[in-house]
Amino acid sequence: MNRKIMLALFTLLPCVYLFISADGQNVSKIAVAKTDSISLHLLKPQKSITQGSVTVEGTRINYQAVAGTLILKSKDNKPTCSMFYVAYFKDGLSDESQRPVTFIYNGGPGSSTVWLHFSGLGPQRVFLRDTTRFLAPYKIVNNDFSLLDATDLVFIDMPGTGFSRILTKEKGGAGDPKSFYSVDGDGHAFADFIQEFLSTYNRWDSPKYLYGESYGTFRSAVVSNILETEDNIDLNGVILQSMLFSFNKSQMSQTHAGDILSYVLALPSEAAAAWVHNKIPNRPAEMAPFLDEVKHFAITDYALALLQGSLLDSTSFNRIAGKLHDYTGLPVSYIRKANLRIGLIRFEKELLAGEEKITGAYDATFTGPEMDPLSEYPGFEPTTTTVSSALISTFNNYMSKDLKFGKGMEYRFSNNNIFPQFDFRASYPGINWQSKFFVNVMGDMASAMIYNPKLKVMVNMGYYDLVTPYFEGEYEMQHLDIPAQLQKNISYAYYNSGHMIYLHIPELKKLHDNVAKFIASTH
Repeated sequence: MNRKIMLALFTLLPCVYLFISADGQNVSKIAVAKTDSISLHLLKPQKSITQGSVTVEGTRINYQAVAGTLILKSKDNKPTCSMFYVAYFKDGLSDESQRPVTFIYNGGPGSSTVWLHFSGLGPQRVFLRDTTRFLAPYKIVNNDFSLLDATDLVFIDMPGTGFSRILTKEKGGAGDPKSFYSVDGDGHAFADFIQEFLSTYNRWDSPKYLYGESYGTFRSAVVSNILETEDNIDLNGVILQSMLFSFNKSQMSQTHAGDILSYVLALPSEAAAAWVHNKIPNRPAEMAPFLDEVKHFAITDYALALLQGSLLDSTSFNRIAGKLHDYTGLPVSYIRKANLRIGLIRFEKELLAGEEKITGAYDATFTGPEMDPLSEYPGFEPTTTTVSSALISTFNNYMSKDLKFGKGMEYRFSNNNIFPQFDFRASYPGINWQSKFFVNVMGDMASAMIYNPKLKVMVNMGYYDLVTPYFEGEYEMQHLDIPAQLQKNISYAYYNSGHMIYLHIPELKKLHDNVAKFIASTH
């Protein structure tokens, strides 16, 4: 797979959680075209306060919503960034300091937090019809499974997305995109925002949580390490959804010759996709034990076969090809031609080729018509294209009519200019070097957990996520360089979903219940 195609995977998605379109199409130019009027008043914090209510699993909760900005400043006290957030505070509390507060963000880097905010955890959400695309009129509905019953919620947009803006000299500030668009710069921006928020709302004594999705999990590792080791702010918990801590274990590493680990870790998710689409020969009745069998094969026979490379004998080669057919449903001839290496994008294209369909990379339960049956890669990503229009249309209305913020401004749902500028080199304990695409923040997560041995980490993963496979998440957490007894601080939850667990209502309920229980047990 050439580098141009792999770069397209990273940059071209609206939700942007990490990678996606395979053919270089820009599918994320979907923000509403408005004048982006950054004026001098944005050099100061802004705030719009409204009241609302939500019914969560039968219980009514009244809340105050604050849509606003906080200003980050340089060491010489000059404004560098106006970071936008929406915070929801439960009403009627006698002591707000005892109420948990959770800081939430999506990934990219280059995505706003509209996905977790308005289709996942916020009090209101866009109405969706599971994997079915539908056209306007769209509607906003009560989120029966908002996390507001368990914690106050703070949704944060990274600089350059949403209404967050870097305040450059031209805008009256002293900000520089280079200081924000890097692993460490991004992490420090979020850590600085959290400190500013705690001071602004007097929430220093509150139990504190981070909730990140996709690159947001990557960010959480960095931010938790900064808060714990540099800022002396202890966290109660870190909640990871669709996690990734190192690019070299993902399908992105296929740009590097000799890679095998990404194929090994992706196989169980590919098997789950084949199972849900009934492409498995002699398909087992239950998926979970089947996937356990696939994982065992992946880390034993399959890994050993790939390690041998050209030394693998033909009998073993054919045996492994047969097993891969049994687990993925792909033709043996195709697997042989692929040299036993089944890449994410090619799998997305090949699984339903006989039906002239492609599967979603973010969620394999989403499908779409094949754009070009003769092409090597799918022409678009079905998951995000199915959902994006309804999400963006309703969120624009919600911001202006309900939260009364941003009139005359452009809300940047995603910003494709960020990724090409982003410096993926990182510094963390013991290491001060990383090459692009091989950055690894497992050391940051380990450092935070060692520094605060009471810190709990929850990992939430969808079986049908081909972008950040669940086995990869398990592998990374089980290989953190931490004392063995700290592994007990890590818990796992699995869902019949893809990357965006909340797109399926039954799984959103399960996600809510699991996360609410985690929060209740850690403060």
